[in-house]
Amino acid sequence: MTVLVFGKTGQVATELQAQADVLALGRAEVDLTDPAACAAAIATHRPRVVINAAAYTAVDRAEEDEATAALVNGAAPGAMARACAELGIPLVHISTDYVFDGAGEAAFAPDHPTGPLGAYGRTKLAGEDAVRASGATHAILRTSWVFSAHGANFVKTMLRLSETRNELSVVADQVGGPTSAGAIAAACLSIADQLSADPGKSGTYHFAGWPDVSWADFAREIFAQAGRPVTVHDIPASDYPTPARRPANSRMDCSATQARFGIDRPDWRTDLHAVLRALGIGG
Repeated sequence: MTVLVFGKTGQVATELQAQADVLALGRAEVDLTDPAACAAAIATHRPRVVINAAAYTAVDRAEEDEATAALVNGAAPGAMARACAELGIPLVHISTDYVFDGAGEAAFAPDHPTGPLGAYGRTKLAGEDAVRASGATHAILRTSWVFSAHGANFVKTMLRLSETRNELSVVADQVGGPTSAGAIAAACLSIADQLSADPGKSGTYHFAGWPDVSWADFAREIFAQAGRPVTVHDIPASDYPTPARRPANSRMDCSATQARFGIDRPDWRTDLHAVLRALGIGG
């Protein structure tokens, strides 16, 4: 039996396909705004395990299109989970730090009260709740600040800007753990295998790179490793307004993931080096 992945061209889905023999379903195969179609795909393929790596991730656009985000991030995962419960299939569902309000400076534990600041976080939290309510064997894996050599992400944006600018202003009062899509994919595959063997490991977990860092310091490391002479100026988030509010604190306590699954927090600086090499940048 196979590993069924919802998502095909996203960062984590791309890495899952590179790391394992999976059946990845993209928009051409299943419409994520049609929850019944998601459940039908699981019933048709009857995989060994399901990994949901698909989401509506346009954080700012979700403020104006929350209905679509709610279908993709909330209703669809719920339908997947109920289909998995009916067939006895474990589900690994990727979620986000945006389910928290970002207050304080302490790392958020998986059982910390949630309080999303915007539509994206609300819809992702709805998906989490639906997965938990389904009765399926599951792992909800919250992660943050995803980057890779694929798609759109902070690393690629900084590299693009550095081609024409030698000074950049970057937000310095938001802190979190950058996490490579490759590391997330590897964690999902390991967790999926362990859930299959031990359904008692069901629950909500965190997985993020270390050390925690501001966006500005993340940018500095990108330019240092890429050999780009760009000066980064620290600015507050208030100087860079966006339609959706971002959490100021995205620190995540990942100790439960290490304890239950033996998966350590990856050093994002090492993963950044690998991503830059994949892009043909750096030594």
